[in-house]
Order: sequence, then structure tokens, then C-alpha cells
Amino acid sequence: MPLALLALAVGAFGIGTTEFVIMGLLPEVADDLHVSIPTAGHLVSAYALGVVIGAPLLAAVTARLSRRTVLIGLMALFVAGNVLSAFAANYDYLLAARFLSGLPHGAFFGVGAVVATTMVAPERKARSVSLMFLGLTVANVVGVPAATLMGQHLGWRATFLGVSVIGVAAIASLAFLIPHDHAHAPAVGLRRELAALRSVPVWLALGTTVAGFGALFSAYSYITPMLTDAAGFAEGSVTLLLALFGVGATAGNLVGGRLADHSLRGTLFGGLTSLAAVLALFPLLMTTEWTAALAVILLGVAAFVTGSPLQLMVMEKASAGPSLASSANQAAFNLANAGGAWIGGLALAAGFGATSPAVAGAVLAVLGLGVAGAAATVDRRRGVPGRERVVATHVPHEAEALHH
Repeated sequence: MPLALLALAVGAFGIGTTEFVIMGLLPEVADDLHVSIPTAGHLVSAYALGVVIGAPLLAAVTARLSRRTVLIGLMALFVAGNVLSAFAANYDYLLAARFLSGLPHGAFFGVGAVVATTMVAPERKARSVSLMFLGLTVANVVGVPAATLMGQHLGWRATFLGVSVIGVAAIASLAFLIPHDHAHAPAVGLRRELAALRSVPVWLALGTTVAGFGALFSAYSYITPMLTDAAGFAEGSVTLLLALFGVGATAGNLVGGRLADHSLRGTLFGGLTSLAAVLALFPLLMTTEWTAALAVILLGVAAFVTGSPLQLMVMEKASAGPSLASSANQAAFNLANAGGAWIGGLALAAGFGATSPAVAGAVLAVLGLGVAGAAATVDRRRGVPGRERVVATHVPHEAEALHH
């Protein structure tokens, strides 16, 4: 694996840290800016809105630029958003800065995934994507807890300055380690990117992402009340348990990348089936503390086994212009976040019990399996080669670029 993947992982680490750290600092931010905690919670929504809007928009407007230049520019925008967050004079300015910080998120992962796959042999594409995503999962284990502690002891503004430093390190890494595009898959232009996005298989792949990760967020958004009300954990233990989720997610991400290089579709079906099973068992697993801890780890593993296969599936279906579709998949992840949380909340509001969001998530995972099955059927009808390892079926564009 090329060292350049480390640069992408550093950028992913910074992005993952800034995305999730605000959730642990809401009381400090609310107190300092004299707003209520529910109002401060809109900072989470502002970032997510930035991701959903920025992912396809920035990928589209930068379609004709060098992917290396695009990645550096996106990370510069990320740094600017976090610096502005650190120096925000009031709540409204911080809200705008959080929106700005979210804009490059999806495009960075989308374009970065394309770059990662062009730097490795076809049989290692999924593994290269998983190594980039490793920065995101490690952020949940190390970056978010460390940044939260920094904010609690030095003030929340120090946290955003610290994340900005990570962003600067990522820019330096990208500049020194990412090859120039004339040697690795040049950008294809907006017209081809848009044409690739009109494909039915691409939209089926995006639908699988929304349903599959909606299943995760249906449960994960309400994991704290599950652990405290159902499993009996003290509130102070939740932070450690969420770190266990990050460990599971990291393991699942690495395993998923390796398995997907052997069978992309098989890994996707296996991951969604495992996710549905784990979520369906949550009411039973949340009855004791040790089984609840196991459930948290298994949730991270099962969900993130599908991360790199889903990303790569979208890119393969849009092989003529993968950057826009790859970035759109990141928007789909965030739609899954919002939609899954909403569906899980409906289950709670209906009075079905503390673990009902997980059961609702299991239904979403089954829906994801159905969409993935429909995608497989479309492939068969279109005469796509029946090899389960879809990774190598659309190599010509990238392989040709490697020789020019």
C-alpha cells in the first residue's frame, strides 16, 4: 500500500474529530455563548447540512481540476472553517462556521476514495478505501475523546484550533505524498461525472447506503439511553463504551476492506445480514452489562464492514466519472444519519421501549439487503459479468490512465 494513503487518513482523522467532538462539548459551548443546549445542538445539524450540500456541489465544481489540487483545497477550506469556529464572536457566527467546516467533508472522502483506488492494483481497491476510512474510525477512538478533554480543560475554542493544526498537517501530507494526476487518473470533467450519476445501478448503490447506514444510526443515535435504561450502566461509563464502538468500527472497517477485495457483493450482503442480526438481538443483549458491551462492539464491526464495499460499489457503478458519485455517497451517509435517527426516535415516541430503535434499525438493514438484491438483479439483466468480485470489472479507464 502506498504511503500516500497515510495523507488521506490524516485528513480523515481531522474531519472525523471535528464532526463528532461538538457533541461532547455542547454544554461548554452553550454556557459560553449564552444559549440553551437544544439551541447549541443545531451546530450538529449545521455541520451535517454542510456535508449534504457540499459533497455533490464541490465535487461538481472541481470536476475539471487535478484531484490532488482538489484534496488540498478541500482541506484548506476545512482548516478555515475550524479556525473561524475557534474565533466565532457569537452563536450565529459559530453556526455559519460549522456549516463551512462541513462543506468539504463529503467531497474530501469522495475524491479521496477515487484517488486511493487509482494508486493500487485492482485487487486492492477496497483495502485502499478502508485505509483512508481508518482515519475516520480511529478519530472516534482517539481523536474525539482527546479533543473533548482538551475542550473541557482549555475551552472549546482550543479544540477547534487543535483540529485546525491536524488539518494543516494533512495539507502538508497531501502536498508531499499524493502523486500528480498526470500520472494517476486525471479528472474526467463535469459532463462525464453527471452522466455517470444518471445510472440506475448508481442510485441503487446510493439507496443501499442510505438504508444500511440508516440502520446503524437508528440504534446508535439512542445508544446512551439503551445502555443506561436497559442495561443499567452508569452515565459515566457511556464514554468508555462508545470508545468500544470505535474499536469495533475500526476492526470492521479493516476486515471489510480486505474481504471486499475478494468478494465485493458477498461482503456487502454478509455485512448487512450481520447488522440486521445484531440489531435484532439488541433487546436480548441489553439485559446485562457484559452482553450490552459486546453488543456495542458487534454493532461497530457489523456496520463498518459495509463501509468500504458501499463506497467502492458506487464508484464502480460510476466508473466513467466516479468523483461526483463517490462524493454523493458521502451525502447519502449523512442522510442515513438524519433519517435513521428520525426513525429510531419514532419507535421511542411510540412507546415501544428503550431498545426499539435497534429493532427499527434491523428493519432498515433488511431493507438495505432488498435494495442490494435489486442492484444485483439489475446487473444480471444488464449482462454485467457474474464474478462476485465486482472490483475488477471496470478497470480500463483507470488502468489506461496509469500508462499515460
